[in-house]
Amino acid sequence: MAASPHAGGDYLRLFREETEWYSEMLLGAMLPGDWWRGLPHPVRSWLRNTLGVYLLYYVTSFLWCFVIYYWKRHAYKNSIPSTEAMKKQIIVASKAMPFYALVPTGCEYMAESGWTWCFFHISDVGWPMYLVYLALYLIFLEFGLYWVHRMTHEIKPIYKHLHSTHHIYNKESTLSPFAGLAFDPVDGILQALPHVIAPLLLPTHFRTSIVILFLEGVWTTNIHDCIHGNIWPVMGAGYHTIHHTTYRHNYGHYTILMDWLFGTVGEPEDIFKKD
Repeated sequence: MAASPHAGGDYLRLFREETEWYSEMLLGAMLPGDWWRGLPHPVRSWLRNTLGVYLLYYVTSFLWCFVIYYWKRHAYKNSIPSTEAMKKQIIVASKAMPFYALVPTGCEYMAESGWTWCFFHISDVGWPMYLVYLALYLIFLEFGLYWVHRMTHEIKPIYKHLHSTHHIYNKESTLSPFAGLAFDPVDGILQALPHVIAPLLLPTHFRTSIVILFLEGVWTTNIHDCIHGNIWPVMGAGYHTIHHTTYRHNYGHYTILMDWLFGTVGEPEDIFKKD
């Protein structure tokens, strides 16, 4: 069964050993020497997560820009944003990433401390229940991310002082994969809060939750590329581009289901015309 907040120390040690393994792999590969091994465990985790976020952002964004703006440009017919716009997005995202890394670091610490309902082995619950818990986890994320995002628009001081940083990219000619993580750092952390809250409430496979959290970097790259995938109900770039141009549609994250449920869907056909 899933580990409760009262799980024993032997079980909780599995989570710490897992995160230590992550640190050994990434920090050992990227940093010279072993000076980082003398850092406190939470600091090592934060350092590893920071490097991981940078690596994921740069590799994913540069690779995807190369594909859509150069290699497959004629297939996608994308206008290339100005170099200046993409530089600004990279600078904003790069400044925020050490703060973003606090989110997975905090999630790891909560699991290691026994505050969550995380379980370590899929065999602890069995595959059928693992899939049920995963579905509940993703539904919770979709619901939570929708409402956090919507509130950053509807609560005007939050929009003015935080979320507007992301929305200076408000048309196709300024949006690019680099915009995916170009948030004010406080706004970025707010957007990620459902990832932090979910394991406190739901049985969650630890490794799966960490993978999903980091895959956010890949997903946000994709939904800012202005290429409409047209796979209902996935929140592709077609839907998300409408969000950036109207400010009042398509607050969902992975799908448009919450927008459909709460009446905020804007259809891509309104701005993406068929040839």
